[in-house]
Amino acid sequence: NEINIMLHSPFSGAGLVFEEGENQDQVKYQAAHHQLVASALATKIAHEVNPQNQVGCMLAGGNFYPYSCKPEDVWAALEKDRENLFFIDVQARGAYPAYSARVFREKGVTINKAPGDDEILKNTVDFVSFSYYASRCASAEMNANNSSAANVVKSLRNPYLQVSDWGWGIDPLGLRITMNMMYDRYQKPLFLVENGLGAKDELAANGEINDDYRISYLREHIRAMGEAIADGIPLMGYTTWGCI
Repeated sequence: NEINIMLHSPFSGAGLVFEEGENQDQVKYQAAHHQLVASALATKIAHEVNPQNQVGCMLAGGNFYPYSCKPEDVWAALEKDRENLFFIDVQARGAYPAYSARVFREKGVTINKAPGDDEILKNTVDFVSFSYYASRCASAEMNANNSSAANVVKSLRNPYLQVSDWGWGIDPLGLRITMNMMYDRYQKPLFLVENGLGAKDELAANGEINDDYRISYLREHIRAMGEAIADGIPLMGYTTWGCI
C-alpha cells in the first residue's frame, strides 16, 4: 500500500530501522528493490495461475506543480515527480528508469541484485492504483515556513488553493492532472483507491456531523474523475478513504 511512502516515512512505510552512521538511502533503495522483485514475482505467479488475473500496484499519488515559472522550480517539480513515481516506473515498465542511475550515484547507492532479478522485473502490473488527497508544489528553494505535508510527502503550500484543516491543498483539477500524467506515462488503466477529506468534525446536538465541506470535496473530485474519463483515461473504479 502506497509503496513510495517508504522514502518519506521508512518505518511506517517499510518497517526500516537504521543503524547509526549507515547510508539511509542505501537501506531504503535496497529494501525497495526487494519489494519490487517480490511484486513482480507475485504478478508472474498470478498470471501463470490464470492469464486473465489482473494485478496492480499502489502509490501515494499527487502531482507536483513548480512553485513558479523559474526553470529551476520547473526542474525541482520534475525531480519530485520522478521521486514519487520511481517505484511505479519499475512496476509498470519492467525496468529501472534511466534517471535512477544518476540518483543512485549521487546518493551513494549500489543496488545488490540476485541473478535473474532484472528478468523478474519484466513482469509488469496490469493497472496502477493510487491515492489522491492533494496536489503539491516544489521549488529549488524549499521554505520551511511555507511547507505542507500532504500524505507524508513534504511540499510547499500552493497560494492558489484552499486548504483543509490539516493544511492540505484542496485541488480537484489536480486529480485530473495527476490521472492524465500517469496515464500518459504508463498507458495502463487507473484505479483511485483512496480519496477523502480529513477535517475537525464537530458533533451537533443530535449526534449528526454536518459536513457539507466534505460533500463538496467529494463532489468536485468525482466531477474531476468524470473529466479525466472524458479525456480518454480508463478508470477501473473509485473508493473513498472513509465517509468521515
